[in-house]
Amino acid sequence: MEMNGIPMQAADDLRSVLDGFFLTRAGVYEAACAAVVACLRAGGKVLVFGNGGSAAEAQHFAAELVNGLGRTGPPLPAVALTTDTSCLTAVGNDRSFAEVFSRQVEALGRPGDLALALTTSGESPNVLEALRTARARGLVTLALTGEGGGKAAPLVDHLLDVPSSSTPRIQEAHLFLLHLLAERLEART
Repeated sequence: MEMNGIPMQAADDLRSVLDGFFLTRAGVYEAACAAVVACLRAGGKVLVFGNGGSAAEAQHFAAELVNGLGRTGPPLPAVALTTDTSCLTAVGNDRSFAEVFSRQVEALGRPGDLALALTTSGESPNVLEALRTARARGLVTLALTGEGGGKAAPLVDHLLDVPSSSTPRIQEAHLFLLHLLAERLEART
């Protein structure tokens, strides 16, 4: 079966986005990988969070670290802050939705841990608040965003901004980058 039209255009678009990312951001990506490796080797954990599709990717990435992509070694410590519905709804109801991640970072994050934010826009108030809290508590901060990083850019130590404004292509690129990161972590930790 020959594929053409919309599926091929989407595949070409994603390929172009990934090529653009690695042509212009390879050094930043390597530094981010090294930061995650250093965190884990020092006994820290990764706290990962985002909204909507990014929430699903946060859960997926945490599962890859805990379970492994085929690793036979020990699990890597990672927590998706998107999974505890009782915590999310309690904080959202009693405080505000803008605090659903920051409150968890405050409770679970320690200096040397790494806060990993996923946000296509870089503008989500709850993600921004979590990054501010992470920085204040001495966590290393990393964000995967769309092009430019939005308001998240100045709040992170490592910005992996995908050169696109298309939410589907950004999220697809994020998942690719997270899988690649998980593979590298398995090889280096």
